[in-house]
Amino acid sequence: MIFCDVLRVQISFIASICSRILRVRVSYMVNECEACFREALATAREQGTRGYELRAAVSFAQLRRDQGRRAEARELVAPVYGWFTEGFGTTDLKAAKALLDELGGT
Repeated sequence: MIFCDVLRVQISFIASICSRILRVRVSYMVNECEACFREALATAREQGTRGYELRAAVSFAQLRRDQGRRAEARELVAPVYGWFTEGFGTTDLKAAKALLDELGGT
């Protein structure tokens, strides 16, 4: 019985360490993703490619949504979506509209 309890404590300790390592790694990966999205947005803006900016904004906004940061997600997509005056039947604009609808905006 004592041996089982020692194992339980050891396993709990190892699980705790693994959990901390995973949180750090996931946090690092999320930070890297955010940096890449910011770079993609900046590059698209510099090049004046609204379609690619919309794609980057939608992808970044999906990450923000998944993080529970819905207002930030909407703020990423809404201004870019608002620039378009045509092409609302395209896949990219449909995806942006669906995401905005999900986030509570048009």
